[in-house]
Amino acid sequence: MYHWNKYKNILLLTLLIFMFFILSGIAWAAEEEVAKNYGFLSLLPPLVAITLCFITKQVLASLFIGIWVGATILIGWNPLSGVTKTLGYIVENAADSWNATILLFDFVVGGLIGLICLSGGAQAFVKSVTNKVKTSRGGQVTAWLFGLIIFFDDYANSAIVGNAFRAVSDKLRMSREKLSFIVDATSAPVASIALISTWIGYQVGLIGDAIEGTSVAMTPYSIFLHSIPYSFYSIFALILVLAIALSGRDYGPMLKAEYRTRTTGKVFADGATPLSGGSQLRMLENVPQKTMNMIVPLVALVGISMFGMWWTGGGTSAESFIAAISNADAMTALLWGAFFAVIIAIIMYKVQGIGTLADMMDAFIDGAKMMVLANLILLSAWSIGAVCDEIGTAPYVVNAAKGVISPLLLPMVMFLICNLISFATGTSWGTMAIAVPIAVPLALALGVPLPLAISAILTGSVMGDHCSPISDTTIMSSMFSGSDHMDHVKTQIPYAFTASGVAVLAYLAAGSGISVGLILPLGIILVGILLYLFSSISAKSAGISFPLPEPKIEEVKEV
Repeated sequence: MYHWNKYKNILLLTLLIFMFFILSGIAWAAEEEVAKNYGFLSLLPPLVAITLCFITKQVLASLFIGIWVGATILIGWNPLSGVTKTLGYIVENAADSWNATILLFDFVVGGLIGLICLSGGAQAFVKSVTNKVKTSRGGQVTAWLFGLIIFFDDYANSAIVGNAFRAVSDKLRMSREKLSFIVDATSAPVASIALISTWIGYQVGLIGDAIEGTSVAMTPYSIFLHSIPYSFYSIFALILVLAIALSGRDYGPMLKAEYRTRTTGKVFADGATPLSGGSQLRMLENVPQKTMNMIVPLVALVGISMFGMWWTGGGTSAESFIAAISNADAMTALLWGAFFAVIIAIIMYKVQGIGTLADMMDAFIDGAKMMVLANLILLSAWSIGAVCDEIGTAPYVVNAAKGVISPLLLPMVMFLICNLISFATGTSWGTMAIAVPIAVPLALALGVPLPLAISAILTGSVMGDHCSPISDTTIMSSMFSGSDHMDHVKTQIPYAFTASGVAVLAYLAAGSGISVGLILPLGIILVGILLYLFSSISAKSAGISFPLPEPKIEEVKEV
């Protein structure tokens, strides 16, 4: 059994490659028209990538092999030539000016996060507010609020909010499971729908690549903006966190965790092994922590980026500000904002005597390093998209699914499929990379509004990643909140499933043509009803009554 567990991934991979060449050889012999009609073989690149994601949980390697499979088919079934063609795809996509701008933007924003942490600005900003929090309910609402404020990056959100709120959550007798849930539920769900974040470059890049060569008149950024109201899971997840905080109600394993902490003061379950709460980003010691050291660079990032979008979208010659934003070169504007924010931060910190220039450069590099894996996945995503485009994956899927999937069900089906893939692989970005190039042409062919289809992919990918135990954001939430990882996962999953269930109904309604302006308030009401229903059932089953005990701060011992 040990040897099987040790070598099963290698054996499965070998079998998969062997089957690929057997099937491809048969298909090649049967199809004489080699031109651009590859039939079912056009499905192999994304299918191989998805299958390997499930088996290996290694998205980057899986995407690379998916590219290689497609390149091998296109090159004439020569595996070695397929490798060289694969590298060619990667180089071409890295050299593209739009793609290079996105990659550089991600690195610069990561560097900015490193600088802000170095100055102590983030810590000062959070502490200045949390010093006024007096109850567990207030602590949960404040943590939720700061999860919204730290919108620009999910990693930064987890690191800043998790680290800053650990001490105050212990003082207020909030369980570490609850803190890690709030941190996790306000990281990716917020960053994925924020107007400016490290996610936006990735998502807009995928959309732009998918609509290239189509008759779509909207810009990629405009499509993203219009998809936000349809991002039902992200919206309902955020609403659920707020409703739980305001009502003081919980259900499932989280109720028991909160009751334990409120009545015994134990922020961990017996036998729990909390992950380290430390951050890899450095903060200088013995420097005055000032809130403005975080606020000013972030305001500069947002303000200069918005100006850049207006300017590149036509500026004074545009019909309106909204029209300018819709036609903007979003990535160029975002890069401007990030670059000038870094310059402003360095000048501010230098004037205050916060560290040396060498310290700041080290902090910038440490922050940029956080983006390496994300950018490699993004580059692979562009490359497999190029392969799918050349081999004809989208047209084949469109023709095959036209008579199978109705426009009414398509958004819901997209959402659920992305739930499964991202949960199994632990990555929302990898799921988006696989799903977007196929889903966009399918939605266009079936007449499904593109923002609706895009939202199902983006927020569906967030859902699975949000509750997956192998997700980097889930692990980081446990780490920075100082929670036992599996305790975090098992207490969070019921909440993720609740928001996901309401999102499924919302996508069915949206697919049938009901206005999003009606769906959102009805969905929010349903979230509240389910919270009350599930919490009542759980409380009765556990013999617990609401409201939970709310101890006074002076009675609480530090944990």
